[in-house]
Amino acid sequence: MLGVCYYPEHWPESWWARDAAEMAALGIRYVRIGEFAWSRIEPESGHFEWEWLDRAIETLGAAGLKVVLGTPTATPPKWLIDLYPEILPHAENGAARGFGSRRHYTFSSAVWYRESARIVTAMAERYGESPHVAGWQTDNEYGCHDTVLSWGPEDLTAFKGWLRRRYQTPEALNEAWGNVFWSMELASFDEVELPVRTVTETAPAARLDYWRFASEQVVRYNEMQVGILRRLSPGRFITHNYMGFFHDFDHHAVSETLDFASWDSYPLGFLEKFPFSEQERTRFTRTSHPDVPTFHHDLYRGMAGNRFWVMEQQPGPVNWAPWNAVPAPGMVRLWAWEAFAHGAEVVSYFRWRQAPFGQEQMHAGLNRPDRVRSPGGEEAAQVGAELKAFGALPENRPSPVALVFDYEASWITRIQPQGKDYRHEEICFRWYEAVRRLGLDVDIVRPGADLSGYSLVLLPSLPHVGEAMLETLKTTEAVILIGPRAGSKTRNYAFPDNLAPGPLAELIPIKVIEVASMRPALHAVGGEVSGHAARWREWLETDLPALASFEDGGAAVVATDRVIYCATWAEGDLLSEILTTIALPKAGLVPVDIPDTIRIRRRGDLTFAFNYGTEAWTIPDAAAKRFLLGGATIAPQDLACWEG
Repeated sequence: MLGVCYYPEHWPESWWARDAAEMAALGIRYVRIGEFAWSRIEPESGHFEWEWLDRAIETLGAAGLKVVLGTPTATPPKWLIDLYPEILPHAENGAARGFGSRRHYTFSSAVWYRESARIVTAMAERYGESPHVAGWQTDNEYGCHDTVLSWGPEDLTAFKGWLRRRYQTPEALNEAWGNVFWSMELASFDEVELPVRTVTETAPAARLDYWRFASEQVVRYNEMQVGILRRLSPGRFITHNYMGFFHDFDHHAVSETLDFASWDSYPLGFLEKFPFSEQERTRFTRTSHPDVPTFHHDLYRGMAGNRFWVMEQQPGPVNWAPWNAVPAPGMVRLWAWEAFAHGAEVVSYFRWRQAPFGQEQMHAGLNRPDRVRSPGGEEAAQVGAELKAFGALPENRPSPVALVFDYEASWITRIQPQGKDYRHEEICFRWYEAVRRLGLDVDIVRPGADLSGYSLVLLPSLPHVGEAMLETLKTTEAVILIGPRAGSKTRNYAFPDNLAPGPLAELIPIKVIEVASMRPALHAVGGEVSGHAARWREWLETDLPALASFEDGGAAVVATDRVIYCATWAEGDLLSEILTTIALPKAGLVPVDIPDTIRIRRRGDLTFAFNYGTEAWTIPDAAAKRFLLGGATIAPQDLACWEG
């Protein structure tokens, strides 16, 4: 099904009915509203003006549309900030980040927590049992604009309380943080300072705890909103819309109380924000890299109940990237169908009509500001017609490959990257890309998730291996491919007693005795597999034979019967050889021979293929296939779907 984001407060009320009718005619079923409307709902403290929102919801419902109502906590109104300035977040330099945009709050403010509960309660009491309200979105894009970590007085007070509960005594805190180093020992929790604004680097264990604390503040805040909505709006779903390549809090933990996760898909914007090479950015300027949207589909599908929505889908150029291209013709349609192929229940476009004012006026919508449908809107209409004719999509099936993705690993490697270009999100993405280029489907799972049923498990970046993660790896029958820096840290950001890979030494008999980050260059490795390494290298102590070695003879890849360890950052050629020569044969998986701009995805008994390239691609054995979309030859920026 399709959805759209709509802002009735931005448009004359005389437009609403026509807008709603056109949405329904286009094939839209769900409409998200309200997430930025606090100042119109409560223009002054305690004075609510619900009537306009009543009429907006009624107008949408009368057209047969279902409303997803956003809680408006992403935009505290000016009067609230004036009453309670302690709500504001603080930058690393200690300055308050002021009113005038959005997300101007810290999760640590007790006053903010109270005021958020108050407005969510008021909305749920008003609309919780409305027949037109199908579900709720909590807040909007938690952490956007670097707002997970705040560095003000409210944050310090809350952090001290968190540490007291966690460690109980200052002695335990000193031990965990290694405070004997540089004479940093504390006599009481009252002496704790924020791990910022020091002469040089603060204790890495303290910074990791601060990130854990900040992430748990987001979890606690979301749980508060969910609890209110569950009580006052029974039978409605609750979701939150996450962002792409944003790892500042644990999305898995936040999602535990949601019915499903949603995310906001802006493939062209993410192409510019992610550390792709200039060659890749140029190649995919108007399509995005083929794995940018799908990585996130597979990530968020694994958050809560094997379900997800795309709450905001890019329909045209955005306004926030360094360069903002217009999608190539066909891509708005392709992105929608690709989301459905990966299991999306709803693809909701942002937004219905481009705003002619405000910070996002350069951000396209399904309609232009003059009420004429945009090119992206025309493609959305095509998707709506195709969905109507297509019928129900089958249920998702587990993929043969699981990739373990850990948010804490991102924090650990950002705190002490040891190499300027060592990026957790990049190594995880490149491993995902390598498998998808071989035509295989991937499930992305959290550490400790059940791994039964998978043939191959990927651990591209997992510095801390907890007990639950170790147990699932010990019990799974899958082949396991492990990347560098695995098991290199304890929970308290120290070396494990047995050195890296720490607990994983129970699975593969190796010890990492030295590491180096490498300046930008490619280093050849060869042996049973060959290719290039970069960025990171480890020296191993092991009796296992090297399957690939550096020029000085040091092992780059070693393996047991079912566990493979890569002691370097494998570039694409080396990673592909490790997969096709070692990992996939051990796992009993067969790659699919496809061009590097083609991606395949299976959903139930259907197979989808998507063409991100500039040349048409003819599907092998097409004559034996029954096509439901497209045909034997897929044009650039087009797709096909067949049974089997």
